[in-house]
Amino acid sequence: MTWLNYHHLLYFWTVATEGTIVRASEVLRLAPSTISVQIKELEESMGEQLFERKGRQLVLTEAGRVAQAYAEEIFTLGREMVDTLQTGMAQRPTRVAVGVSDVLPKLIVYRLLEPIFDYEDPIQLVCVEGEIDQLLGKLSIHELDVVLTDAPLAPNIPIQAFNHPLGQSEVGVFGAPELVEKYGHNWPESFSGAPFILPGSKTSVRRALGGWFERKELHVHAVAEVDDRALMQVLGEKGRGFFAAPAVLADEVYELHGLEQVGILDGVKERFYAVTLDRRIRHPVVDHLTQHARRELEKEAEALEQAAAARAEDDE
Repeated sequence: MTWLNYHHLLYFWTVATEGTIVRASEVLRLAPSTISVQIKELEESMGEQLFERKGRQLVLTEAGRVAQAYAEEIFTLGREMVDTLQTGMAQRPTRVAVGVSDVLPKLIVYRLLEPIFDYEDPIQLVCVEGEIDQLLGKLSIHELDVVLTDAPLAPNIPIQAFNHPLGQSEVGVFGAPELVEKYGHNWPESFSGAPFILPGSKTSVRRALGGWFERKELHVHAVAEVDDRALMQVLGEKGRGFFAAPAVLADEVYELHGLEQVGILDGVKERFYAVTLDRRIRHPVVDHLTQHARRELEKEAEALEQAAAARAEDDE
């Protein structure tokens, strides 16, 4: 069995954190040559190269990134152990690292994460936002416990991961009051020619939105294409155009941004998924999060359907 030399690991981790051997030597108060030798010994004991040189820069290899993630956790635990013993705290927080796809609306992300803040035990929540490919890479090396996204993973992805459906929402169209007054009097026929802020092409709702416009034979004026949902809401708030968002957010969108829902895109749903490395979710906090999300989204979807049915009866 190969025993880990924690001094060598500390030197490696400091170089990876500081970016150069020179800066690491200043932090550790050791000669750069000493650190280089110790890292070389760590690489030999691991049988893996942890750094590669590109010009004058040291860049982590794939093995180096994995080692850095484990080292970060090891030394974080060490600091927490010292703090716990010195302060007499009986329990350290459970750490849960959540990857958030950058295409998800921030209000939906909060809805999904909200049960973590009410968990019975202390929780240390780590949120990492990014593109789905980057997040799946972090998930594969256990930097993340779960990834939240708006589409199921394709079967040809290079890692063994599992989709856990959380729920779905109808999609509404929102706009500033002056736009709703101008274009919303006879939805959806009056919507033709309206200014519209399109979601980015990588979102699932973008494709469904294009299909809906075609079916309704509507030609909107695309004033912008925006990946960032938060920016989309700001543009909508400034009256630059309508935009699509989950209908379950109608109350929050109105209260926070003063934006009104002009109508529902019938037949269009936005779905939400948790992705883990386990077919059965084992992390207790992640399991708590997913179960709560399913219950709440299901309740809200039922409420929307009942409201739609009531509107249909009134129209008759």
